[in-house]
Amino acid sequence: MSTAIVTGQPVPGSLLEHDLRSLGFEVRTAADPTDAETLLAAVPADQRVAVVDARFVGHPHALRLGLTDPRFPLAAVTGAVTAQPAGRQDLTRALARQAARDSGTTVPTPDSGTASTAHGLPDRLADALDADGAAVHRPQLGALVAAVPAEPQARNEARQAVDAVDDEAVRLKSAVKARDGFFTTFFISPYSRYIARWCARHGLTPNQVTTASLLTALIAAGCAATGTRAGFVAAGVLLIASFVLDCTDGQLARYSLQYSTLGAWLDATFDRAKEYAYYAGLALGAARGGDDVWALALGAMILQTCRHVVDFSFNEANHDAEGNSSPTAALSDKLDSVGWTVWVRRMIVLPIGERWAMIAVLTAVTTPRITFYALLVGCAFAATYTTAGRVLRSLTRRAKRTDRAARALADLADNGPAAALAARLTRVRPGAPLLVALAGTAVLAATLFSGVTWAPVAGAVVYAVTSGLALSRPLKGALDWLVPPLFRVAEYGTVLVLASKAGVNGALPAAFGLVAAVAYHHYDTVYRIRGDAGAPPAWLVRAIGGQEGRTLLVTVLAALLTAAQFTLALTVLAVAVALVVLAESIRFWVSAHKGGAPAVHDEGEPA
Repeated sequence: MSTAIVTGQPVPGSLLEHDLRSLGFEVRTAADPTDAETLLAAVPADQRVAVVDARFVGHPHALRLGLTDPRFPLAAVTGAVTAQPAGRQDLTRALARQAARDSGTTVPTPDSGTASTAHGLPDRLADALDADGAAVHRPQLGALVAAVPAEPQARNEARQAVDAVDDEAVRLKSAVKARDGFFTTFFISPYSRYIARWCARHGLTPNQVTTASLLTALIAAGCAATGTRAGFVAAGVLLIASFVLDCTDGQLARYSLQYSTLGAWLDATFDRAKEYAYYAGLALGAARGGDDVWALALGAMILQTCRHVVDFSFNEANHDAEGNSSPTAALSDKLDSVGWTVWVRRMIVLPIGERWAMIAVLTAVTTPRITFYALLVGCAFAATYTTAGRVLRSLTRRAKRTDRAARALADLADNGPAAALAARLTRVRPGAPLLVALAGTAVLAATLFSGVTWAPVAGAVVYAVTSGLALSRPLKGALDWLVPPLFRVAEYGTVLVLASKAGVNGALPAAFGLVAAVAYHHYDTVYRIRGDAGAPPAWLVRAIGGQEGRTLLVTVLAALLTAAQFTLALTVLAVAVALVVLAESIRFWVSAHKGGAPAVHDEGEPA
C-alpha cells in the first residue's frame, strides 16, 4: 500500500482524495510541514510515499504519471511529489528542512499550465530535491492538466481545462510507442491499444500477455512444422496474432505503468525466442516436404542476431560519448522531420512489424525456401544500410568515448580464458583493435574454406590470439564498436560452415540449436548492460569458454570426429550451453526482480 500525504486546507468539492485512492494510495492529511514530516516518518520505509497539495486540480492520469511510475525513485508534477524507497532519504531530508523553516507563507508564482499556482509544499520539496542534485523525474503531460490554483477564479479555469481534455483518450494515445514502424503504427496499434485497455480492466499483467504472445508464436511454429498448406496458412495467421499480443504487452505496460525489470527481460528475450523458434518450425515443415532449408534458417538467425549486435554495440559505444555530434547524424535528424522520408527510412530497415508481416504472408502463400530467401535478402539490405550509416556517423563525429562505453564493448565481445591467456603471453598491445580482429577473422575464414581437415583448427588458434590482442586496449576507436559484431560473425559462421560441410542429416539442426543457445547468452549480456547490472559473471564466461574458446572447440571436434559423431557433439554442446546459460540467466533476473531492482522499460530497437 502506498501513502499520500495531502497538505494544506481541504478544498470543498475536490476529487483529489478520491483520485488518489483510485491510484492505490492511502490518504493522510497534514496541516503544515511539521505535521507532514511526522506522517512521513510513520510510513514504512519499503513503501512509496507522496506529498500532494490539497489545492491540486488536474487529470487522474496526470497524477498517475507523476506518482505511480515504478521506474523512478523520485518524481513530481505540479502540486505533487513522490518517492519510492530508493528516494525516500532524499525526500525526508528535504521535508525536514522545510519543516525547520516552517514559515507558514506561500509565494504565488505563474504556472506554465492553464492556471496560476501558489508555490505549496510539494513544489517546494521538488525544488529542494533539484537543488540537492537528486534526479527528479517530471513526466511530459502534454494536454493533461496539473495545477495548483491560488484563487477561486483560477480554480474554475483549471477545472474547465480538465473537462476540455479527455483523460482516457490521452492515456490510450500515450500507450502506443512514440516511434514505431509503418506496419505496427497503421495496422496494429489502432486496435491493439484497446486490447491493452481491456487487459488492464480485467487485471491482466504485461508479463501474462508477453507469455501469451510466446505461446501463440510457438503454436505457429508447430503449425509450420506440419509441412502442409493448411499448416502454413495457420502459422502465418498465428504469427500475426502473436505480434498483436507482442505490441499489446508494451502498450499495457505504458497504459497502466506496470513496468518491471523482469517484464523488460521477458519481453526482449521472448521476441527472439519467438522468431527463431518460427524459423525452426519452417525448416521442419520444409523437411517434411523433402526440402532441406536448415542452412537458410541458420543463416537467417545468424544475420538477424549479428544485425542486432551492430545496433547494441553502436548504441552502447555512443549513448554517453562526450562531444557527440556528426554532420551525418544532423542530416538524419533533418530527414526525420520530413513526413514521407520518416516512413521510408523506418520500412527499409525491415523492423520487426514489417519483418513478421512479410514472413507470415510468404509462409501462407509460398514455400519455406522462398520465405527464407526473401528474409535473407531483406535483412541483408537492411543490415548493410544501417551499418553503413553508423560507420559514416562514427567517422564524421568528434566524440570522446567513455571508459564505461569501452567496458560495455569489451563485455559484448565475450572473450574467454583462451583469448586472455594469449594476450598475456604475447604482451603485445596493438593500436588498431578492429584491424587485428579483422585479420584474425580473415585467417579463420580462409582456413574454413581451404579443404584441409586441420586447417580450421590452426585458423581458430590464430583467431583466438587476435581476439585477445584486439581487447588488450580499451575499445575507444571510432569504429571499435564493430569488434563485437565481427566476433559474432566469426563464431556463428564457423558453426554454420562446419555443420554444412559435415553433410549428414541432423548436423545443421544441431548447429541451429548451438547458435541459438549462444545467441541467447549474448542477448542476455546486452540486457544486463542496459539495466546497469554489468556483464554476466566471469565464471559463466569461463564455463562456456568465451567466443574464441567455443570457436576453437568446434573446429577441433570437426577435425577429430566423423560427421555423425560431430553432429552428436554439437547437440551435446548446445544442450550444455543452453542449460548453464538459462539457469544463470533465470536466477539472475528473478533475484533482481525480487530484490527490488529498479523497474525498466526498454522500447527496443526498431529492428
